[in-house]
Amino acid sequence: MLVERPRTHRLVTGPLPEPGPGEARVAVHAAGLCASDREVYEGTRAEGYVRYPVVPGHEWSGTVDAVGPGVDGALVGRKTVAEGFRACGTCARCRAGETSLCSTGYEETGFTRPGAFADYVVLPARLLHPLDEAADLTAAALLEPAAVVAAAVLRAAPRPGESVAVVGAGTLGLLAVQLLAASSPSGLLAVDPREGPRARARAMGATEALEPAAAKAHEGGFDLVVETAGAPGTARDSCRLARRGGRVVLTGMPEPGAQGIDPVHLSVSQLTVASVFGAPPAAWWYATRAFEQGLLRPGGLITHQLPLESFSEAIELVGSGDPEVGKVLLKP
Repeated sequence: MLVERPRTHRLVTGPLPEPGPGEARVAVHAAGLCASDREVYEGTRAEGYVRYPVVPGHEWSGTVDAVGPGVDGALVGRKTVAEGFRACGTCARCRAGETSLCSTGYEETGFTRPGAFADYVVLPARLLHPLDEAADLTAAALLEPAAVVAAAVLRAAPRPGESVAVVGAGTLGLLAVQLLAASSPSGLLAVDPREGPRARARAMGATEALEPAAAKAHEGGFDLVVETAGAPGTARDSCRLARRGGRVVLTGMPEPGAQGIDPVHLSVSQLTVASVFGAPPAAWWYATRAFEQGLLRPGGLITHQLPLESFSEAIELVGSGDPEVGKVLLKP
């Protein structure tokens, strides 16, 4: 599925792509859509973070179909997911393991390089994270957002017995609830204005789920707050939920005009605030291991599976605002 320019797409056919040196070709099993894909389609993604024409698709799973020169042939036939960032691997940030901060510029599968809304995707084999033979490939298509959440959890360093809150109960929020529940918190609050997502958060490990107005009564009560919504006020509200000396990790991507965080509150409360954009290799490793061990159960977030030809319908579902729409997958 090629997006030639904003709001212009078509299904195209072409020769089977061949992997070059150090590359692998993966037969796509399923690929998820998120708000970023809708931004690509509508032309609202920030300048420099998309390059048209582009085949979208950055959340995906598949099976290695072929490898290029210099790649272990034993990978062929393996179920896999893969990192999206095409980091250089040699700059100071990459050397430190922070590939999502690569200083040579932004390149990512599905945004500036061909993605997985296709039959096949070709990428550097070093980015692959092979899965167990028994892995559920449909559920594994959500391991990209799971890796982002894993990056937030690694940054947050939850400790058993801490009080924890997750702000937002969309895909990122529900995955965060699952991972944080595994850290044995004393309590795990999910905050979301929608009733359906709150119910799903309880089913996935939250001990309490409240709408934002009700959550105000709990301000200053949490050791750790993970923000996942990217709504105009959620970064500010997350800081208010944290106790004095608490920790806040921001993972949602707010649009321009979001409400700022009060610097006086940060200083007086001595909060530690961190942010996450994408996921480095360590987070991918953590997410895939948690998935294979059953700590992450992303399959329960999937509500729609459509053929690739239904791209337009999938884009509309993602932007519908319907609280009953969870993760939407496209299948070749």
